[in-house]
Amino acid sequence: MIALFETIFYALEIYKWVIIASAIFSWLYAFNIVNAHSQFINSIGRALYAVTEPVYRPIRNFLPNLGGIDISPVIVLLIVFFLQRLILTGIIPRLY
Repeated sequence: MIALFETIFYALEIYKWVIIASAIFSWLYAFNIVNAHSQFINSIGRALYAVTEPVYRPIRNFLPNLGGIDISPVIVLLIVFFLQRLILTGIIPRLY
């Protein structure tokens, strides 16, 4: 059972870095720092979008319109941090 929660913890850790990479990529794309016409760049963007958008969409539907500012990645990161803390301090110690 401990291995299951540790695996979930590490999956959340990987997803946290995917969210950060997606945010950085969106800034680079929006400010035209990366070549928007490159097939490689577009494939990276599509992959990051496919991994993050299913989690962002319900949060975006819940949040009010903030005038073009998207805070859904921040909220998802807070949820990931909470789940990681819950696993480390609440669940795993009780299993030992």
